[in-house]
Amino acid sequence: MNLSDPKDLASLLEAFLLASGKPMSIERMAELFDEIERPTPSLLRKALEVLDKSCKGRAFELKEVASGYRLQVRERFSPWVGRLWEERPQRYSRALLETLVLIAYRQPITRGEIEDIRGVAVNSQIVKTLLEREWVRVVGHRDVPGRPAMFATTKQFLDHFNLKNLDELPPLAVLREMEPEPQPLDVEEAPVPAALQARADLEAAPEAPREQTSFRSLLAELDSMETGLKTDFDDLRAEAEPDEGQSAPEEDRRDY
Repeated sequence: MNLSDPKDLASLLEAFLLASGKPMSIERMAELFDEIERPTPSLLRKALEVLDKSCKGRAFELKEVASGYRLQVRERFSPWVGRLWEERPQRYSRALLETLVLIAYRQPITRGEIEDIRGVAVNSQIVKTLLEREWVRVVGHRDVPGRPAMFATTKQFLDHFNLKNLDELPPLAVLREMEPEPQPLDVEEAPVPAALQARADLEAAPEAPREQTSFRSLLAELDSMETGLKTDFDDLRAEAEPDEGQSAPEEDRRDY
């Protein structure tokens, strides 16, 4: 094998990605070569471009996400591929998904600020679930009485929703304004439509290459539930955001 030839190198990188079962960065790929034969980062990128072109017309694609590159099944095949796993997928409530969306768009944000926007209390189990799934993390504490924890999203969140960075989040204009309405006490556990649930849980067997959930699809599903989020948070910033020097460092806002 000629490792200086992008075509030969592309085949080897395809093998790496298929075997890894998770995203791989350029740096990680380079570590798999002996120093004497190690391709340059530019050559690795050329090989990835060749690999990307070779996926045209096939059932899978090369996708770059926050943690690196991966091979995954194209989204249009997701409804059928999901049938490979017989386990009943974990259910996510509308309240959990709305909380996740607020953290994604307003990070860093405290639980109290989420409750102010949603108009209802955030169940402790919701925060626990998001932390356990490693979709959110605590990035600091607000410098106010009680020092509440501030939450932000993670690289795992970006990877799961097929995003390279937060700039790829869909515009908030796709959501209607949230208007809390009277609901039974168990509304927090209301089931999510089957189509959204199937997409949200396709990661159940990480060793298999497949399409990850689209965040735009998640937002569209929330919108179809007859509820949404504010499309303009400017009116909340004055009361919800901390004074200068109290928010999380800039890298915590954008790196994850």
